[in-house]
Amino acid sequence: MQVTAAVARAGEPDFKIETVTLDDPREDEILVRVVGVGLCHTDIVFKASGTIAPPAVLGHEGSGIVEKVGAKVTKVAPGDRVAMTFRSCGACPRCRKGEPAYCHTMPMLNYTGMRTDGSKALSKDGEAIAGNFFGQSSFATYALTYERNVVKVPDGVPLELMGPLGCGVQTGAGGVMRSLGCEKGSSILILGGGAVGLSAVMGAKIQGCSTIIVLEPHEARRKLALELGATHAIDPKAETDFAAEVRRIVPIGVDYAFDTTGIPPVLQATMTCLGPHGVFGIVGIAPPGTPMPGDLMTAVTFGHTVKGIIEGDSDPDVFIPEMIEHYRAGRLPFDKLIRTYPLSDINKAIADQHHGDCVKVVLLT
Repeated sequence: MQVTAAVARAGEPDFKIETVTLDDPREDEILVRVVGVGLCHTDIVFKASGTIAPPAVLGHEGSGIVEKVGAKVTKVAPGDRVAMTFRSCGACPRCRKGEPAYCHTMPMLNYTGMRTDGSKALSKDGEAIAGNFFGQSSFATYALTYERNVVKVPDGVPLELMGPLGCGVQTGAGGVMRSLGCEKGSSILILGGGAVGLSAVMGAKIQGCSTIIVLEPHEARRKLALELGATHAIDPKAETDFAAEVRRIVPIGVDYAFDTTGIPPVLQATMTCLGPHGVFGIVGIAPPGTPMPGDLMTAVTFGHTVKGIIEGDSDPDVFIPEMIEHYRAGRLPFDKLIRTYPLSDINKAIADQHHGDCVKVVLLT
């Protein structure tokens, strides 16, 4: 079938809106009519790096309506409302343990730009186009996905906004609620007030953290952090030593820290903010070769932990419905982060998000 997609092409700084051909679903595939798709920093990183050889269709926070299903699909049926997330195998030891973000075949299923048999579902005039990004490639009007990727969305919530629950919101909220498991009354430092960081703020409030400190250079995002539950918001441009400011707020040091920035000096300074037995969770993408933050003897002396986190350590089939219930109850108002754009304005949306004019973009198809 013919679909409209934002295509990343070699040597092109911007995405190009093109008409491309999408295969019919195979027996294990699901055809989804995309109604909305979140714009994630990971999409930009993959486009810039060329990790998936262009031309390619990216996008991994899609939501929409099931149009067709293959013969082996039983989880959903045509007409179902779904949010799409990352793909996992469901059979490896990590998947069986309820840790699909650490699936043994995660790279093959999500980052190769093709099906596991090497075929590509997208093409244009005979030219193969990489897809299957996170098992969906949802920067398009239609996407092929899989049972492990989809979670049903109930009526009564805006379907077009549910895609970010599959990655960005899941990573931030899940990082605090699942990975770190912050206790009621604990303290946390959140580095970065973008979509993931502000989702972490909401997660910390749900968990009952008593002190929630956000480090963020944009004033509007600091204000939004305070509105969403942060108790303190620090401007790194005004505080040359943010660690000293954190210690002024919590003299013994914070119980938890959560980084979304990937900035090496920030990572290093954060280790001095941790209190005894403090845990530092990291989701930010640091430059290649960045050393582990902190000093080994300090970590041993105070029992510090540095923890890498993928997708908030969540099982989407469990955590996405939980997040939807928090949203419906007003405890996870992630829609306050979102500004919508038509898919055709993807390049403007990227520029606006980069400049801090908006926190989270959702592209409408």
